[in-house]
Amino acid sequence: MITSPDHMRELRRGEEAQVDDLLALAFKGQDEVRLVHRLRKDRAIAGEMVISADNRIVAYAGLSQMIRPKGWLCLAPVAVHPDWQGRRIGGRMVGMITEWARLSKKTIVVLGEPGFYARNGFSSERAAQLTSPYPISHTLLAGPGETAPTETLVYPKAFG
Repeated sequence: MITSPDHMRELRRGEEAQVDDLLALAFKGQDEVRLVHRLRKDRAIAGEMVISADNRIVAYAGLSQMIRPKGWLCLAPVAVHPDWQGRRIGGRMVGMITEWARLSKKTIVVLGEPGFYARNGFSSERAAQLTSPYPISHTLLAGPGETAPTETLVYPKAFG
């Protein structure tokens, strides 16, 4: 019997293997697993959030420190177990992160599917004047302010 998911919380020590399994399933490969391992090794992770159900992690979101602009965060990866997709778990998780960004006055950049992230608190319009090594068409911002900053994004080296 599948229960409803728990609340979002920080990743606990010893749960890393569950995150690896979730990322491999959700992304159908090891690329995101390797990314998270490199971010952890480089001490670039600012926070790792999970949602669990039945004592298993069913959703994950990682925040890492951008190199530039200083103080900005990057949301990546975000994953929901395939058996739990389509239940708005990922949207609720991203929505809580964007609300936290607004309240804590932290700017978060994400590279992803514009429609999904826009529905959950990110803005592509605010990212329109950024310079990035990745497509601006899929770059969005969340956090304080309403203007479109003219910053150059430098991601943690693990993204390279």
